[in-house]
Amino acid sequence: MTEAVCEPQSNYRLGLALVTVSAVAWSTAGLFTRLIPVETWSMLVWRGVFGALGIFAVMVALEGRGALSGFRRMGWPGWIFAIVSGLGMLCFITSLRITTVAHVSIIYATVPLVAAALAWAVMRERPAHSALVASVVALSGVAVMVGLGLEGDLFGDLLAFGMTLALAVMMVISRHYQNIPIMPAACLSALLSGAVALPMSEGLAVSIDELGLLILFGLVNSAIGLALFSIGARMLPAIETALIGALDAPLAPIWVWLVFAETPGRATMIGGAIVFAAVVAHLVEQNRRAGSQA
Repeated sequence: MTEAVCEPQSNYRLGLALVTVSAVAWSTAGLFTRLIPVETWSMLVWRGVFGALGIFAVMVALEGRGALSGFRRMGWPGWIFAIVSGLGMLCFITSLRITTVAHVSIIYATVPLVAAALAWAVMRERPAHSALVASVVALSGVAVMVGLGLEGDLFGDLLAFGMTLALAVMMVISRHYQNIPIMPAACLSALLSGAVALPMSEGLAVSIDELGLLILFGLVNSAIGLALFSIGARMLPAIETALIGALDAPLAPIWVWLVFAETPGRATMIGGAIVFAAVVAHLVEQNRRAGSQA
């Protein structure tokens, strides 16, 4: 049985920092979507390409010519990680086109609970009680933010759950297979997500200004977000990785507010505060436990 308090504290805190930064990076997706006047699928193709190039550039800087050897050492867990990530992106974007954003947000907010169940089934990793409580509270916060939204589509909801399950699988793979060359897997994952979007694209022609924003989108949202998530996820219990990832929901409207001066609604602010409070309360509790056992 594994709990967060059993993690070596240096690795645990590094994992917290990496996953938190990845959540901040991923939360910029809505902002870039607003800033870039490009058709959605074409945008995702460019995001995947520049994300993969950004991750590969880091690999070359760290390993030189040895960077390419990492792809040969990925093994089947690394390939599954990359393929599942690409399929998860396809499910996510398609679900947004079929069902309501509210339904997708609520289903996505169940990731901590799905990840905890999967981690227990595969690794017998028992989640900390505070993480379970915080996950339920964070889920309620997301529900307050977006509303329960009775109008939806069953197939779209199933696709949203497919995306949720894909993310949970990625967390468990990163956690369970510590010997995966995770940066090559993340690089291939970003490239595959772009390849998945390519058949639906209406064309890749963009202006110079749009190209600059697309490069920034790929580097920030895909390269930084995916790379740091992949590394940090192997240092934390799956439920905690997913719980911190829930910060994406309240952070997204903050970026829009800063750039477009759009004041978030009351429900968004209340729900976001609930999510933040749930995550912070859990982290404080874990630090208290770690201190008492030191």
